[in-house]
Amino acid sequence: MPKGVMFYMPGIKLSPDEPIELALKRFRKQVERGGVISECRRREAYEKPSIASKRKEAAARKRLMKRIRRMRMRDNRDY
Repeated sequence: MPKGVMFYMPGIKLSPDEPIELALKRFRKQVERGGVISECRRREAYEKPSIASKRKEAAARKRLMKRIRRMRMRDNRDY
């Protein structure tokens, strides 16, 4: 998550007649969408700055290759 970005804990409101299984499912979906689990895994152990920069560079390379691949696919269409 980029620096300076606030991130809020997910929460749900229960209605009195709602089954707990459905509420739990909604909560899990919010947690997954909010990135709470991935953030916890990322903070589990200290990551050296050199490793973090290498990871970021690899992600940027991957995004670039994906963009190039999409552009090539778009250019090769036969219609």
